[in-house]
Amino acid sequence: MNRPDIPFHHVGVLMGGTSTEREVSLRSGTAVLEALQHAGIEAIGIDLQMDWPQQIKDANVDAVFIALHGTLGEDGCVQGLLEMMRIPYTGSGVLASALCMHKTQTLNVLKQAGLNVPVSIALSENGPSRYPVFLKPEAEGSSVGLHYLKSQQDWDDLKLSTVQGWMAEMPLKGPELAVSVLAGKALPPVEVVPKSGVYDYASKYTPGATEYFCPARIPPESLRYCMQQAEAAVRAVGACGAPRVDMILHDGGEPVMLEINTIPGMTQTSLLPKAAAASGIDFATLCLKILSQARCEHVKGVMA
Repeated sequence: MNRPDIPFHHVGVLMGGTSTEREVSLRSGTAVLEALQHAGIEAIGIDLQMDWPQQIKDANVDAVFIALHGTLGEDGCVQGLLEMMRIPYTGSGVLASALCMHKTQTLNVLKQAGLNVPVSIALSENGPSRYPVFLKPEAEGSSVGLHYLKSQQDWDDLKLSTVQGWMAEMPLKGPELAVSVLAGKALPPVEVVPKSGVYDYASKYTPGATEYFCPARIPPESLRYCMQQAEAAVRAVGACGAPRVDMILHDGGEPVMLEINTIPGMTQTSLLPKAAAASGIDFATLCLKILSQARCEHVKGVMA
């Protein structure tokens, strides 16, 4: 193992939380904790539930590895708390975390940066203005709440109480790719091929429900271009650590950005570890590389 320099002595792995992605977070956090401990890091797991500030304070750690997903853990909230507590943390800072958690705003920023984004479909209480569409929450991860709607009947069957917080996009044809960017450099794209045809929550977390190919089965020049575009997307939103850019390689060879996940999953079926492995980076080394970048954005005198 090529172990990077780790300037921290007692590390807490934040996991769990109270979002709809709690169970996924526990799996990610447990895997990270075991890897860090196996690598000789003095690390403890912190299952955040009720009083987050007190739990973190009681752990008496000098840095944290954030393995939280979803609301409060991935949207800038816990990042802001850690800034105030002067505790270095992994991943993106407050602003980038908040931005990337809101898919519509993320796509607006990426579009302004000259990157391709999906066509947005107008959404009203009566449903989308056309079909088929992908319907998704604006602020959820792990494909929670993703729906592929083919007709008005599909919409009626959902029985949504409001359209607030939802977005609709025109479907795109082409390979679905996940490009992780570790410390600013893109890893090989992972091609995602769900057997159901839709990469929803079940396809993502059910072993055997999806096929993965890394590197993706696309021409070498397309691989390089997608990696460059992913790096550009990460720069545009100010993300850091090991974010993952999800995209579709649309007809004509142009990647279309879908979203940016600032804290990708670290489970056995997660895409970041697959991409790292294809680059010769084992799981423990990946965790150490992410941990080595832990810092606070706004606190002077804290090691970057």
